[in-house]
Amino acid sequence: MINNKPKIKIGIVAVSRDCFPESLAVNRRKALVKAYTEKYGADEIYECPICIVESEIHMCQALEDIKKNGCNALCVYLGNFGPEISETLLAKHFEGPKMFCAAAEETSKDGGLIQGRGDAYCGMLNASYNLKLRNIKAYIPEYPVGTAEQCADMIHEFAPIAKAVYALNHLKIISFGPRPLNFLACNAPIKQLYNIGVEIEENSELDLFESFNKHAGDARIKEVAADMAKELGNGNKKPEVLEKLAQYEITLLDWVEAHRGYREFVAIAGKCWPAFQTQFGFVPCYVNSRLTKMGIPVSCEVDIYGCLSEFIGTVVSDDTVTLLDINNTVPQDIYDEDIKGKYGQYTLKDTFMGFHCGNTASTKLSFCEMKYQLIMARALPVEVTNGTLEGDIVPGPITFYRLQSTSDNILRAYIAQGEVLPVATRSFGGIGIFAIPEMGRFYRHVLIEKNFPHHGAVAFGHFGKELYEVFKYIGVAVDEIGYNQPKGVRYPTENPWA
Repeated sequence: MINNKPKIKIGIVAVSRDCFPESLAVNRRKALVKAYTEKYGADEIYECPICIVESEIHMCQALEDIKKNGCNALCVYLGNFGPEISETLLAKHFEGPKMFCAAAEETSKDGGLIQGRGDAYCGMLNASYNLKLRNIKAYIPEYPVGTAEQCADMIHEFAPIAKAVYALNHLKIISFGPRPLNFLACNAPIKQLYNIGVEIEENSELDLFESFNKHAGDARIKEVAADMAKELGNGNKKPEVLEKLAQYEITLLDWVEAHRGYREFVAIAGKCWPAFQTQFGFVPCYVNSRLTKMGIPVSCEVDIYGCLSEFIGTVVSDDTVTLLDINNTVPQDIYDEDIKGKYGQYTLKDTFMGFHCGNTASTKLSFCEMKYQLIMARALPVEVTNGTLEGDIVPGPITFYRLQSTSDNILRAYIAQGEVLPVATRSFGGIGIFAIPEMGRFYRHVLIEKNFPHHGAVAFGHFGKELYEVFKYIGVAVDEIGYNQPKGVRYPTENPWA
């Protein structure tokens, strides 16, 4: 796995209003750190011991300390009511993702609600008000006030959100275009990339072709081809194309290192047709799958927001993702024979097939074969369509999601949790039978109504909660984040008499 994801270190800074006992914030911070360390370990947190922030001077001292100790995320912890100005200035001047949470009262015994009362429940209101006054983005948990153990859980839930936000601010997307003909669905207005902190380098596929040709005879080709053969095993149906695929993989990896510039992380929006096959002599699907498995997501068909979505999911899930067409319906016979009554209450409209030619990593396929691309081979010689990875996608929980900028420069997103069913597809490509509750209505009133393209990213697990918070944090309006509404909850565009 290539190091293409951040490690997060969350600085925990306790704050205190100067008319409250400072010991409240000190002791509660210590209890919070103890609870976190016992449950989750100490790798992701740092306890700022230098001061309890009561003033602007303390704020500067704490800020210097957490920076010096390598923190790239911040938790402002209200041990009591908290100083609304200093605590929000701390968030303002910290360059990285930040969250706020607050201490619940502990006991009524022994004067616990007299000298031991902290009023952080009230202080959180003032903190949120001041954050808004200063236009500061911060993550606030669903219920941000809790015991040491509960606040530890909140910080742990913040960690993948913080990783994604940090990663986006250090990401470069490298694209090779332009998009294929008749592919307006994956239009990519780049202004919103800059708005959320992402850089983009757009290249011609001719530049890539030149670099590929310069890698002919590279000494590393045989070693990479051998690794491919080992990965594929009996699924290696086109061994004659492995060295070309290895040459292409090396070309992309070298390009990443030569072009990442000052950015820590990279994702690729690659070209794969219509001239790619005839000029390169293969299709890049399998190589795309291998880079994605390494931690460098690669989208097909120069889908810039597709690879951006994949990258977010890679960081949030800490796992390999894929990008699929929301492709075709499940035939009635498969539904009747293999699904109906066997997997909950899914209707036929709750199911669909997610497919791409062959870009899904081998680790996310139940079985795989590297062979030719059937759709392209209908119009081209088979030998120039070799290089796709086929197999049924592994069953289990998934999150289908996408972040997209519309043609009029509005950030939109969707998230839907469901599963891949353990049902044979009887089809070709990298493909699976997906089931998402109320998918039919979601398809009509989110995907179609909000003009999303046919590509969706897939994370292997349920990560809707984290993705929702990431999208909110980076500036997607909450009414622009679609999800599959439960039965009985009407979409704004849904006909009430339908």
